[in-house]
Amino acid sequence: MANPGYGKRSAPDQLRRTNDDFTHLPPREAAIAAYIDRLPDGADISVKTLAKTLPYGQCALRTALNRLQNAGHLRRGRERLESEGTGPRWITRSWFSRTARDDGWWASFARSDVPDPAPKPTRTRAHILLAALGRKAPALSLSASDCAALAPLLTDWFTRGATDEHILRALTDGLPTPIHHPAALLRRRLTDKLPPEPVHTPPRRTLECANCGLPGRPEALPGGMCRSCRGDHLPHSPPPPYRPTPSRSAPRCPPAGRPRPPGRLAIFGRHAPAGVLPRLYRR
Repeated sequence: MANPGYGKRSAPDQLRRTNDDFTHLPPREAAIAAYIDRLPDGADISVKTLAKTLPYGQCALRTALNRLQNAGHLRRGRERLESEGTGPRWITRSWFSRTARDDGWWASFARSDVPDPAPKPTRTRAHILLAALGRKAPALSLSASDCAALAPLLTDWFTRGATDEHILRALTDGLPTPIHHPAALLRRRLTDKLPPEPVHTPPRRTLECANCGLPGRPEALPGGMCRSCRGDHLPHSPPPPYRPTPSRSAPRCPPAGRPRPPGRLAIFGRHAPAGVLPRLYRR
């Protein structure tokens, strides 16, 4: 499991699990997706942790997770959580969906247009709490039929975030003496002391590129990858043609149509006077 608040988060509104959920993926990606799908929320699905359990290396797992993201099963990003004690904070999220989603659905999810389903408390939990009231206050002992009749009222308390301790205090503090009808008394208290509905603040989410981690709008991350990592670069102008620079030591030819300057010996004509050539060479 990852640190509290991190790790895998299941996407909402998924279809029921079947044997054909990942048949459209290659065998390796299908095996990894099936393994992640069966992990509980909060499990660490980083590459290093998966490499300790699955028979694949970190490079192969990183490639497989990118392909799962491109297929619409995985998105990574950050989510802002509101806390009364420490204030708002951003945490890393990895959302996994058994049902493949397109980029439009993930964009709506990032904008909180797709609501997260709240876990609904079961009747069993309410029944057990009502049946246990007789241990704390014997005057509130209920029959099985009374527990079944009062359980729906207690379910509303759980839906609004009430804890077991809060409910026990609300139902057992300041009891009158004697109690002739415990079920009627509890029904009245469950109705009159019902806590208000919590104010739902939609979470703020941002998505990140699976390769470089660059945050951006969902529309700028098709398949979970930014433009640079996908190779969608802007066209560049062609470079200028290569023109080698002439070397300083190379002889320079005179321009066309310009006469070549005469040499040192040409000033004497075709026949130099006797004794001139030796003197020139001695110089």
